[in-house]
Amino acid sequence: MSVQVLSIKDGHAATAGSVGLPSADLSCLFSRQALERFEPGEAIFWEGDEATHIFEVEDGMLRALRLLGDGRRIIVGFLRTGDLLGVSLKERYLYTVEAISPVQLRRFPRRRFEDEVARDPRLQEQLFSKLRDEMTAAQDQAVLLSRRSAEEKLANFLLLMKERGNSEHRAIVDLPMTRLDIANYLGMTIETVSRTITKLANGGIIAAAGRRSIKVLKMEPLRLLAEGDEGEHWMPPLARPGRYASANA
Repeated sequence: MSVQVLSIKDGHAATAGSVGLPSADLSCLFSRQALERFEPGEAIFWEGDEATHIFEVEDGMLRALRLLGDGRRIIVGFLRTGDLLGVSLKERYLYTVEAISPVQLRRFPRRRFEDEVARDPRLQEQLFSKLRDEMTAAQDQAVLLSRRSAEEKLANFLLLMKERGNSEHRAIVDLPMTRLDIANYLGMTIETVSRTITKLANGGIIAAAGRRSIKVLKMEPLRLLAEGDEGEHWMPPLARPGRYASANA
């Protein structure tokens, strides 16, 4: 299960012959829409609401989640600057989206979005390409959740966040979400997430780089750990199994 997230690249120069658009680029659909602001914790829309709009994230991070019948919540994705949300083309939204940090976004009426895409083959091609990317992201998430150990899951998560991040420093991973969010996304307990972060820090793989960011000190060991090939030899003696027991949730 994965949130429908489509990455929007920078717009191109205006093209003659475009119908209803200054340029044949999906991002141009949103460029003239009003900028809306949401504070952390505010919901953009709720699971089951009528899907009347599609949104482009201008700035900030959001979480997409679904509520289970027993009240538990499952985070199905994190949204960043440049992402689209609500593009499942269903009559109702499939998940709830909440702001994690201060967020700015633009909304575009769904019916108009469908009409604009339908009349321009170039927009159709871009949309289909983004949908393929989203399917690949869903497969990546499924692989992440199938990892056997907490260390593998967390290492994969850090690499994923780094890959999609906006930090100017290549080794910095911005994590504005809470550890509970990470735990819900990875299918782990918050205690296991905290213990695993400590374990990777004691192993010299990562270090705190601020209240909501982590610095990767050893990229190759992190990649090997994510692939399940690193074993336990990266840990210092005091961090070997026995003191920091790893438990999947």
